[in-house]
Amino acid sequence: MPHVEHGMAVGIFGGSFNPPHAGHALVAEISLRRLRLDQLWWLVTPGNPLKDVNELAPLARRLAQSEVITPDPRIKVTAFEAAHRIRYTADTLELVRRRNPGVDFVWIMGADSLASFHRWQRWRDIMAIMPIAVIDRPGATLSFLSSVTAKAFSRARIDEDEASRLARTPAPAWTFIHGPRSSLSSTAIRNAG
Repeated sequence: MPHVEHGMAVGIFGGSFNPPHAGHALVAEISLRRLRLDQLWWLVTPGNPLKDVNELAPLARRLAQSEVITPDPRIKVTAFEAAHRIRYTADTLELVRRRNPGVDFVWIMGADSLASFHRWQRWRDIMAIMPIAVIDRPGATLSFLSSVTAKAFSRARIDEDEASRLARTPAPAWTFIHGPRSSLSSTAIRNAG
């Protein structure tokens, strides 16, 4: 787990990153700026329970590729879930909170993930553990409000203009951040290769 200091605002951007690409880097950049983060943990997961692990490149390769496209020193590429044998986001976030008292965290995900978020293990717990920033992705802008999660937690949504205070807002809290979008997709990149 990367080193943090008491009082920091830290974003956790988790994913398979299979492979990582400029669209992921854009989400990280937008998150750092709009959420006013001191650090962003680029968390390369050993595997996603909702995806086919047979298509997954080795973790070491995905880590190395992620390092190459994240030159900002505030971005810390990590795969600590593998060392702790964690499979589910709720368990990851509980561990992060326990190990880092006094640090304000926010979970970051692309808007395309919001549509299926209600299928994640303990998704309601995730909403209760840590505030969430949902970053705009092509094709997801209009549909995010109709998602199960957006409807279930509509009262916990804070205005995008208040995104800079999200990490310091008690959960459940979430926001949707519009901005530049990249049409790049890891699936499309794998299929083209």
